[in-house]
Amino acid sequence: MSHHAQPLHDSEPPATAVQLNHTAVYAHDRALSAEFIAAILGVEVGAPFGPFLPVDLGNGVTLDYYEKRDEPIQPQHYAFLVPDERFDAMIARLEAVGVTYYADPHHTDPGRINRLFGGLGAYFDDPSGHNMEIITRPYVRP
Repeated sequence: MSHHAQPLHDSEPPATAVQLNHTAVYAHDRALSAEFIAAILGVEVGAPFGPFLPVDLGNGVTLDYYEKRDEPIQPQHYAFLVPDERFDAMIARLEAVGVTYYADPHHTDPGRINRLFGGLGAYFDDPSGHNMEIITRPYVRP
């Protein structure tokens, strides 16, 4: 049997896969935004790296928070696939800091979660207005 036919662990993509490694996330206050998402997701903020403040998501992807104080920030959308058993704690942390979460991306259904694709999901704004999403199942795409 060749090594290409070996089964891969679920968490281990093939060596030929292209993976997102890091992305810059603009923030009015990089520390506030990085600490906020790290606290909600239950991950750590790393040491500053040049102008960036990294949040390591634990799957090889880092959000590099970059401060833009003097210009408007175009809101972006970031979706996080989270373990089932950690979802409720994330919702509880949003409630504890007074951040409204929504069942829908347009933020018209406050204080509710969705159950898309057999999982749980919610949307909320970060301190710079980015539309964050937590989901427990990936989207089923056609």
